[in-house]
Amino acid sequence: MSKKRRDIPAYGLPIIETHFHLDYLKEGSADDILSAARTIGVERFMTISVEPDNMPKALALAEAHADLYATLGVHPHEAALFDDAAEGYIRTHAIHDKVVAVGEIGLDYYYDHCDRTVQRQVFARQLQLAAESELPVVIHTREADEDTMAILREYAPQMKRKGVVHSFTSGMELAQLAVELGFCLGINGIVTFNKADNVREVVAATPLSNLLLETDAPFLTPIPFRGMENAPKYLPFIAEKIAEVKGLSVEEVLTQTYQNSLREFF
Repeated sequence: MSKKRRDIPAYGLPIIETHFHLDYLKEGSADDILSAARTIGVERFMTISVEPDNMPKALALAEAHADLYATLGVHPHEAALFDDAAEGYIRTHAIHDKVVAVGEIGLDYYYDHCDRTVQRQVFARQLQLAAESELPVVIHTREADEDTMAILREYAPQMKRKGVVHSFTSGMELAQLAVELGFCLGINGIVTFNKADNVREVVAATPLSNLLLETDAPFLTPIPFRGMENAPKYLPFIAEKIAEVKGLSVEEVLTQTYQNSLREFF
C-alpha cells in the first residue's frame, strides 16, 4: 500500500457511478453498499450486466432502488452466449425506464475467452441494436485497439447516442478517435495505480468534457484502499487523482463529470 488509508472525502457535490456490478459485490447488502455511497454524494448508480443470466438480475436490482439504473449487454468474455434470445431480451427491455445503455459490450484480446471472430460479430450486433434502440453503449476493450477502432468507425455514425469506453487503458490513438466520434472515456481506480502512467497520460490529454467517473466495483479498488473489495463510495479518490493529473480542483472535476454522465445516460 503506497499511501496510508484515510477517510473517504465528501465534497458536497453530486456524483454518478457510471459502472459497477452490484450483483457481484459480497461485502455488504445492496442497501448497505448504496447507502454508504449516498453518504459521500453518489446520486445515481449504473449496475452493468455482462451475460444473459445476469441481465434480469441487474434490471431487478434497478427496479428495487429508485437511484439505481441498469445496462443490458453481453461482455466479450461471454460472447459465445449471445444468441437470438439474448438479443430479444435487450431489444424488449431497451424501452424500460430503468435501462440506460447497452453494455457491457466490446472486445477482449488479452484473455481471449471467446473466439475473436465471434467477439467482433457480437460487438457489432450489439452496437447495431443500440443504434436501433437509440441507447448509448458501455464498451469494454482490452488489447484490441485496432479492431475496436475499425468497428467504431463503422457503427458510431449510425448511433444517435454514443456512450463510454469504460475502464480506459487503451492507447492514445483509440482515446482520440473515441472522443472525435463523441464517446466518453470511463476512468476508475486504475488511474491511482503506481504503474498506470499510460492511463494518466490519456487523462491529461482528454478534455474533461469527455471523462466519466466509475469504479468497476468489486474490481480495481483505488489507492488507498487496494486489497479491499471496491465499492462506489470510493469514487472521490478517482476524482481527486483526475484533478491532480489535469491541474484542476476536485470540485471542477466532480461538476463536469456529473454533467457528462447526465448528458450521456440520462
